[in-house]
Amino acid sequence: MSDPSVPLPGVSRPTLSVVTTLYNSAGFLPEFHRRVAAAVASLPGECEIVMVNDGSPDQSLQVALELRQQDPRIRIVDLSRNFGHHKALMTGLLHARGDLVFLVDSDLEEDPGWLGTFLQTLRETGADVVYGVQASRKGDWFERVTGRIFFSLFNRLLTHPIPNNVITARLMTRRYVRALVQHRDQEVCIAGLWTITGFDQRPLVVAKATGASSSYTLRRRMSVFVNAITSFSNRPLLLIFQLGIGVILLSIGAGGMLLYQSLSGAVGVPGWASIMVSIWFLGGVTIFCVGVLGIYLAKIFTETKDRPYTIVRHVYGAPDAPRD
Repeated sequence: MSDPSVPLPGVSRPTLSVVTTLYNSAGFLPEFHRRVAAAVASLPGECEIVMVNDGSPDQSLQVALELRQQDPRIRIVDLSRNFGHHKALMTGLLHARGDLVFLVDSDLEEDPGWLGTFLQTLRETGADVVYGVQASRKGDWFERVTGRIFFSLFNRLLTHPIPNNVITARLMTRRYVRALVQHRDQEVCIAGLWTITGFDQRPLVVAKATGASSSYTLRRRMSVFVNAITSFSNRPLLLIFQLGIGVILLSIGAGGMLLYQSLSGAVGVPGWASIMVSIWFLGGVTIFCVGVLGIYLAKIFTETKDRPYTIVRHVYGAPDAPRD
């Protein structure tokens, strides 16, 4: 199958691609499109707007199709089901054909009007990527604290830490996008992929709007945390080894102390408390270590299947398909 990001003979490549995903986005799309159109109006060259429908349960696809009747620059990649935000973003990047690609969420918490500032920063620095970071984290105290803990622990376990408070919005050159979409992880943590892809990346502080409450519950945050760590770091395996060494040394030290006390007559009738504590402690350590190993084995099982991480049902406005 041909790469949709490569223009066919006779098909010109747009100067800019704006890529977004749709999930429960019907109420935001008209305003989102208006802001995108205003942002690209003063830019030279052609532009395309790539919208990836990630199996949205609302009328997002219908609204996007109606907008496409008004603006032929819109291309809609309709996925066969919901695959998740990060995989949908990667699919959108795969279908983007622009020399520059502006990635932004469609829920209006990230303003498409930032495009001009991002482009100016990209030109002034000569970087391959300009990415947005929040001036301060949104949400209540619990969301801010858990977010800070997540990034702190996450980066301590990574060889290539990701920026704190990074958001989706970013402007990228074609060569960076071409390198980024070479990653074919089945379990995608896109922030990690952004970082390990390398190139010259520059932060830009932005004020993200406050929208609806986050859909990331504590359980989902923990799931994302475990997935991210085991996808980009082998340090938990090294920590298990170090933990085992520590338990062995502790046992040797405790054994030597008990032997000395026994020979000196300091130990009377042995109690059961120390035995029970030791059993529970060592049992917990064993179960934890086996669990971490199981997570890594499960990832190997998933990655070796080499399944496509998204399935496209239809592309509305594809340059190599009949006009819909």
